[in-house]
Amino acid sequence: MNHVKYRVGKWLPSDRNFLNRWIEKKVNRVNANPLALNPAIEDLRNAIYKDAVLYMGFTSMYDQVPQGYNDQVKNFETMLQIMNQILREAPCYSQIEDKIGLVGFPVNAILDWAMGTEGGYLTFTNALVNQKLQVILNEWKNFLSSSDSRYVLVNGSIDQPQPDYTNPVGWFSPVALEAIASMDPLRGKGNDPYEALDNFIYNYQCKPNEPYFGYKSWDDFFTREFNPGVREVSEEDKDPSVIVNACESAPYNCVNNAMMKDKFWMKGQPYSLLDIMDNHKLAHEFGDNSTVYQAFLCAKTYHRWNSPVDGKIVAIQNVPGTYYSEAPAEGYDPAGPNDSQGYIAELATRALVFIQSDNDKIGLMCFVAIGMAEVSSCEITVREGDHVKKGDPIGTFHFGGSTHCLIFRPGVNIDFDFHGQTPSLNTSNIPVKARIGVVV
Repeated sequence: MNHVKYRVGKWLPSDRNFLNRWIEKKVNRVNANPLALNPAIEDLRNAIYKDAVLYMGFTSMYDQVPQGYNDQVKNFETMLQIMNQILREAPCYSQIEDKIGLVGFPVNAILDWAMGTEGGYLTFTNALVNQKLQVILNEWKNFLSSSDSRYVLVNGSIDQPQPDYTNPVGWFSPVALEAIASMDPLRGKGNDPYEALDNFIYNYQCKPNEPYFGYKSWDDFFTREFNPGVREVSEEDKDPSVIVNACESAPYNCVNNAMMKDKFWMKGQPYSLLDIMDNHKLAHEFGDNSTVYQAFLCAKTYHRWNSPVDGKIVAIQNVPGTYYSEAPAEGYDPAGPNDSQGYIAELATRALVFIQSDNDKIGLMCFVAIGMAEVSSCEITVREGDHVKKGDPIGTFHFGGSTHCLIFRPGVNIDFDFHGQTPSLNTSNIPVKARIGVVV
């Protein structure tokens, strides 16, 4: 059965056959050489066997994958073994003919079919399961933040074997650099070079003459910053009525009828503001018919957040949530997590930054960074009481997190600029700090 669908942010390959081969190699590898379980994995395994409901959920999710869906992972024991293996690996690129395969969400990949089942829905909305997953994913984050993860930050083949990939290459290989450059919306314009290596050096803070381009870890590379002057708010856009892009991201959705409470799990996934804001006391400053702008981030681009307005940080909050829950209305579609971006805004691990704009026409607004599978670490770098100018840094994703929202109160009328695009799953990046709207 062929299921190929555009995958938001290209965190997983669009070619399902490539992904199937990758998973098959993973399964064969753990079956041939099972490793001692990391204590965090062992803890989840013990919890599954001690709780009849969890055992039923983790067992039934694989039993419920429909016949004909090619899922090589047949049970949760194999799933745990593959997760255990992934904790020791950093993502690399894989060159297949003229295609590049990035399995940037490897745990998401092995759960692809099971997530869409009834058992998967019940399991991955379970609070205890998500607590255990957070510990597991923090283990991977620790590895990705260590110097041991730098082995993929090379030009050409990588020293540490990657038997699950076909022709694995390092991130500073020409093909990988080309993939990064292809996401630059300003590539070849003005002073921004077109050639991939020059494009990377021009855009990002790095030391190309040093090993690993001077990066201390995979996470250091992933959270790389732009060079000074590369992305700045233009003089024209410093006008208080202008709203700028908070992330280097592509427009996914924009509505002006968001309700305080809604059925976000239904087809169409309407926004439910009280749920998005985790019933924060400031959520009640908003109301029905608020405006929500949502945009997604690509795996190969800049992952820091910047303030969309001038104003005062009045509240911040990290919200624990789900990692692998997708909207039940999406069924067994492997692109279900992509199509669930409205749904996960209410449930996923996320960060809230409430900003009181200096412009009274805007007033109180909220930036929401939404984790999407894997690590989903949302680091807020501002404090309550700070005053920020538009474009100032306010936080960052660490490996994981691929979508964000800007929420404005009813009566804030914004003339949005999507840069010639219609918000959807198939849009291109708008530069961070570029104009995305004007308050009228």
